[in-house]
Amino acid sequence: MPLTVHQFPCLEDNYGFLVRDEASGLAACIDTPDAGAILRELSKLGWTLALILNTHWHPDHAGGNQEVKAATGAQVVGPAEVTRLTSLDREVRGGDHVMLGETRFEVIESGGHTLGHVAYHDAADRIAFVGDTLFALGCGRLFEGQPDQMWASLQRLADLPDETRVYCAHEYTAANARFALSVDDDPAVKARAGAVFAARERGEPTVPTTIGLEKATNPFLRAPQLAERVGAAGEPDFKAFAAVRAAKDVFKG
Repeated sequence: MPLTVHQFPCLEDNYGFLVRDEASGLAACIDTPDAGAILRELSKLGWTLALILNTHWHPDHAGGNQEVKAATGAQVVGPAEVTRLTSLDREVRGGDHVMLGETRFEVIESGGHTLGHVAYHDAADRIAFVGDTLFALGCGRLFEGQPDQMWASLQRLADLPDETRVYCAHEYTAANARFALSVDDDPAVKARAGAVFAARERGEPTVPTTIGLEKATNPFLRAPQLAERVGAAGEPDFKAFAAVRAAKDVFKG
């Protein structure tokens, strides 16, 4: 039976995600950006929370762990770095898996934004929860990792099937689209940017996206094709990525 995803906005620009394994009726939340919002949504849905799946340690992703755990009894699962902020019931790393009823989440190493960042991939339903590694038309800042690490992480995600639905943790897409237009004049990028701006004008979310759409239009995944434009012609792919990331870091548009 399929996995049901319930997405809701919280904090300034985060998304919260509650997921339910329909075979067992058990639910999980992906990160805990806003404990109060998560508990309200759970109450509305009437779901039983079994797991908290953390992608990384930042407070807008793991800061609500203890309040949600205290209210629900859910087990907290995540990479070791989460213990910088709060306790874990189970530590996971790339190559592990986590079961929610009959739903199997593969844990994908996705460090770069933070060193121990992970993503959770439900291959059967072709769904990935990627935290702050990959965004619609963007990627996370390199607060702890290096460009080669982040590029490798993005390639692991890019290797997922094109139809994989990608749930990223923030609504950054309009700003990402403005940057994309500054470095990439591909018609597909222009068309997507227009669709993004129109969706945001209507108050609609731009998450989830898909792996195929990101490979076609995301300037960070397209970095090798943009190498000349960002001054990295002839450099290894990760250095082209680094140049695109550096350009985004100072972009004011």
